[in-house]
Amino acid sequence: MRAVVDDDSCRGHGVCAAVCPEVFVITDGGYAEAVDIPISPDLEASVREAVDGCPEHAIHITEENHVN
Repeated sequence: MRAVVDDDSCRGHGVCAAVCPEVFVITDGGYAEAVDIPISPDLEASVREAVDGCPEHAIHITEENHVN
């Protein structure tokens, strides 16, 4: 599972970073960004809560598992 923030939709409310700071950060520009790593199972519920709580619906989850 990975989280992606749509830069065009994000308005910098910060709900995601408040709910799951391990995955979401607010950039110096004031908008959210998701770390580009697979999300550990223990954080999945928090990420889904951040997705559901985003006022702009700017966060999307991919269920991709990349194998290198």
